[in-house]
Amino acid sequence: MIRRALWQGLIAGSAGGLVMTLGEKLEQAVTGRPDSHVPARVLQRLTGLPERPGEQPVAVNLAMHYGQAALLGVLRSIMAQTGLRGPVASAKFAVVRITNDQILENATGVGAPPMTWPRGERVVDVLHKAVYAFTTGAVADALAARHGPGPGQRHASLLPGRHADAGPLPRQDAYGR
Repeated sequence: MIRRALWQGLIAGSAGGLVMTLGEKLEQAVTGRPDSHVPARVLQRLTGLPERPGEQPVAVNLAMHYGQAALLGVLRSIMAQTGLRGPVASAKFAVVRITNDQILENATGVGAPPMTWPRGERVVDVLHKAVYAFTTGAVADALAARHGPGPGQRHASLLPGRHADAGPLPRQDAYGR
């Protein structure tokens, strides 16, 4: 399951990153908002790469932007493999995506907590991260569904609803095919 989650997650996360980027470019064309180079600055600080004020490190920006999208896609794929699928799972994942950004940006001193941002910037950030999360989720769910229900879905199908006495699936039945 983990092997599948790895390659499927990289695909799903990359697809989510691509769709998010296309949405960002469309939004920027409408609003006139400039490109953000925060991802590059974060990667420079995490890796010790030199920072050059005034220079826009496009290659580093793209590496962080797509690398982070692909790697986080693995987590969404693990969710799908275990049976956490659909819009609710993608909404949960959107929170993870936003939180990941905020931890890295604030830990490196590149960003500030979102509650200090203008409301419009927060809305744009949440919108783009939601596009990423739901796209990544749709791809991860579709890839995982090719292998049948996840262990959680198999467990839920035994006795619908929440029951204290349901017990876990037998080990040999947990992972399916």
